[in-house]
Amino acid sequence: MGLEENFKIKPLTKSQIIISLDRLTRFKYTEDKYLRVFKEIVTSNLVHPKFKKIQLDLMSYEILVQLVEDIFNLSLKSLNIELSKDFRINSKLLKYEKSVFKIDANVQKLLENKIDYKSAIELIDDKNLPLNLKWLKSLSYSEEQAKNRKACGLKFPIEKIVIVEGITEEILLPKFARISGLNFDEAGINVISAGGKNQVVKLFYQFADTLKLPIFVLLDNDAKENFQEIVPKLRPQDKVYVLEGGEFEDILPLNLLKRTLNRHFRNYSSVLLEDLRKNMPMTKVLGEIFKARGMEFKKAEFASLVSKNVLRPQDLSEEIRAVIFALN
Repeated sequence: MGLEENFKIKPLTKSQIIISLDRLTRFKYTEDKYLRVFKEIVTSNLVHPKFKKIQLDLMSYEILVQLVEDIFNLSLKSLNIELSKDFRINSKLLKYEKSVFKIDANVQKLLENKIDYKSAIELIDDKNLPLNLKWLKSLSYSEEQAKNRKACGLKFPIEKIVIVEGITEEILLPKFARISGLNFDEAGINVISAGGKNQVVKLFYQFADTLKLPIFVLLDNDAKENFQEIVPKLRPQDKVYVLEGGEFEDILPLNLLKRTLNRHFRNYSSVLLEDLRKNMPMTKVLGEIFKARGMEFKKAEFASLVSKNVLRPQDLSEEIRAVIFALN
């Protein structure tokens, strides 16, 4: 197509390039993330000719890819980055996406691009990088990705998906697993909070149709009907664990909760084990304890507090151990 000769572009900035790399390497379905990023690049950075949204939606993937790779690589040149024309990272990304997702020939065209990742990663600062970008940088030198993931705790390439109902499990499950000797980032395990038991079913159905990876689903005790909805779509590599003890907060050891609360409320009256032993869901008990001290109980914030206080294997209840064992 020859953008250098026929088209006018506004080069991507360094920040835009890094954001694009970040979004292209997150754990999301290949077609969805590539189309979103590619269309935004064309919409924002192709000055002439201008394409309307409907034109991009109808555009063949081959033409879209050519537009994007030209815009991207010309942008690198504008930042005085010499193009490497080394596309081994592209091949590794193609291989990885095909190992994770079910991809047809048309979607594969999005991955068969000539974006110069090798040169683009020179723009990425090593400080405070998300794991996906650390992994992307490692693709330039590492051939044995699974070994490199384990050595560096990169999480990528991802090998297993864990779907949980809420933020408490998303925050605490990796910490409990690590205390048990299972490091999620080293093992390539990705935890996703669905935002409720009904959303767990929806997300599982979506993943069962698009993923090649095994899926582990963790449900609260009140989600047995949702479990029955999942069963027909279970594949041989998938597992579902339904908690016996109620919600995830209900299976947290009382001594761990007591230690967490008293360190947080150090300027207030101490919380006793008796304060936690009530015949009601633990979230309600915690809500009352926070309310009595003029504060609001928030699951995410409290889960983060608990995570900082998980110090030893004794901080895991028997059911937490059972969940980790089933997951492993």
